[in-house]
Amino acid sequence: MNDTYSNETLKKWGEALSEFHLPRWDQLPDLELYMDQVIQLVDQYLSPVTTGDKHPLLTKSMVNNYVKLGLVPPPVKKRYTRTHVAFLLAITTLKQVLTIPEIKEAIVFQGRTDGIREAYNFFCREQESAIHLIARQAKGEGVSYPTEPIPFSYLAARTATIAFANKILAEKVIRCEIDYLRQGENND
Repeated sequence: MNDTYSNETLKKWGEALSEFHLPRWDQLPDLELYMDQVIQLVDQYLSPVTTGDKHPLLTKSMVNNYVKLGLVPPPVKKRYTRTHVAFLLAITTLKQVLTIPEIKEAIVFQGRTDGIREAYNFFCREQESAIHLIARQAKGEGVSYPTEPIPFSYLAARTATIAFANKILAEKVIRCEIDYLRQGENND
């Protein structure tokens, strides 16, 4: 039994992740959307970094709960704006590695420090950078994690985005290992 299949699967996944992009503030829809449209949009943007068993990434109940908890501003006349989409993209990603109360504190802190637009754009840059890093790992390339000093106000965002990226890499590797073992069992 060889592990060529698992390695190739991981490399192909890494290639796909190399193209991962989150829309910046100015690339988000500049029009009001209904909840179903927002949910579909978040799923579309994040589906490259999630697996089929993680869908749906976002539900109406989740959105309503985030509004009730004060993580997301309430919609106006059942319409959602780019602000809502930005918050929901960040929350949907971060909830994989942080608790909801931690996310709320981080969003409040980052929003007050930099403003929502800049905080969201920073989150996107950091998440893409972390995803591209694990994409290189998946392809078998050498990598080094960011080592330059970073202001304290950005440290939580950077480490959370790296944690999310490492989590999805670990999950993918484990799925490849399981497939490898199953392949061996079928060949016995």
